[in-house]
Amino acid sequence: MSHSDLASLTLFPATPAQVIETRKRTWPQWGGALTEEQYLERDAQMDVMEHATESKMITWVLAPRDKPNTLDFMCSCETYKRQGLIRYPGSKELREAMGYGIASVFTPPVKRGKGYASHMMRLLHWVISGRTAEYNLPEFPAEWGAPPPEVKAAGNGLFSTLYSDVGESFYKQAGPGLEKAGGWEARGPTSTTWEIPRPAETQQKGHSETEWTWLKYGDLDALWAKDVQLIRRTMENVRESSPTYYTERPTAFVSYLPDKGVGSLHIFRSVFATESVVSVDIWGVEKNNGNTDQPTYASWSVDMRPLPPTLIVTRISANETDFPELLGKIQGFASNSGIERMEVWNIPEHLLKVAAETGGQTFERKEHLPAIKWYGKGTTEDIEWAFNEKFCWC
Repeated sequence: MSHSDLASLTLFPATPAQVIETRKRTWPQWGGALTEEQYLERDAQMDVMEHATESKMITWVLAPRDKPNTLDFMCSCETYKRQGLIRYPGSKELREAMGYGIASVFTPPVKRGKGYASHMMRLLHWVISGRTAEYNLPEFPAEWGAPPPEVKAAGNGLFSTLYSDVGESFYKQAGPGLEKAGGWEARGPTSTTWEIPRPAETQQKGHSETEWTWLKYGDLDALWAKDVQLIRRTMENVRESSPTYYTERPTAFVSYLPDKGVGSLHIFRSVFATESVVSVDIWGVEKNNGNTDQPTYASWSVDMRPLPPTLIVTRISANETDFPELLGKIQGFASNSGIERMEVWNIPEHLLKVAAETGGQTFERKEHLPAIKWYGKGTTEDIEWAFNEKFCWC
């Protein structure tokens, strides 16, 4: 695009009609086995869930400045405003801060190849962060015209994250200025996978079922409340207890929290997607051992694409002793549900050895690359993303 083309476009919160149009555009690519009607109904249900209400979820469109309500907009994306934790080196004090998850970046085929998505992502920094001295943004480029309108329900984000399926460079080059730099940087695209044994091979002997609680979708809020406390404790002691979560001289440690609908968001998507394919009504398991320092639990979703289905652990907590038993519980459930593969994103470092001993294969993914952008003082490359697991995927 030429500078004049760039200046004629800006970023707007979508109108209700534009929201529907974005979903109709994305359904052929992301709808999977859902009909268009089912896809729209699923998203309509999600619009009134906790993660989205009170404008925590906003759909954005890149559109002409003089036609902000047009249905012929160039591209679109979604943002999810979320509670985050920040800890600066040298201090155990945790600061609560706003973070944003970014999802559903989409340009229709007829509008691709013109730089629209890159420009949208560059402008997005200006509506989800802040424009005061606290935020590390350059001067807004004159070539882009006036900055996008400030939106009361957005802004004040100290960091943002997304999951790239187009490699590392596209989003890294989409910074808030003219340089092809300063955007989102990939962090820890690591997976550990297991092939699920046959049902007879996954039975756990010597452990009473009363030691374990299976969690249905409605039970997850209680799990997230416990998990918030664990994440807070771990962040307070990150140097002493979790050496995998920091570099030599980090600017800050950051993490999302799984409560307020964040951890349940994509599990609800799985509920919708799995109904007609596999029998799944359990979405987590917890050991009743009273260990508050390192409790034993896991939650999961089911990825239906590509088939056969994969059980993906969204959040995991265990010590080395309890992990094999927890793994056996998850695999037994998966096997009985007709699921042949299990995956964990960024398994905690202290569990890697046990994972390998139990048949887990650890590797760097080439898709769903977690990437982060920091808007505070310092640089994004020095930010450590703690608890970079699938619970905060969107």
